[in-house]
Amino acid sequence: MASEMRLGDVIDDHCIKCRRVTNHSVVSILNGAAAKVRCRTCYHDHDYRHEQAPPSKKDLKKAELFKEVLAAAGGTEAAPVPVPVEEETTAVVAAEVAAPEEPVQKKSRARSKKA
Repeated sequence: MASEMRLGDVIDDHCIKCRRVTNHSVVSILNGAAAKVRCRTCYHDHDYRHEQAPPSKKDLKKAELFKEVLAAAGGTEAAPVPVPVEEETTAVVAAEVAAPEEPVQKKSRARSKKA
């Protein structure tokens, strides 16, 4: 007999409040699968996330900006055309890689303490 999901069953899921995977109790079921769960650590109710952390707002903003840049550059259909590289350019780049420059040391400022 196949195990069916029941209300109150304990499953693992990513809690957005705890910001980690914790034990959760099944609160609601839709089509035989968990729809809503409650964290057993902080008691926060949320949709079942299948143990996947939601994307960070920073990643979403980067994706949105990238789409804007592509749209401004002429659409996403046009693939970038590779530019032929001359032999002189590759020789100069190879020389720079072979002999890197000396690292520049940062100047440090002494902090004065106020009494």
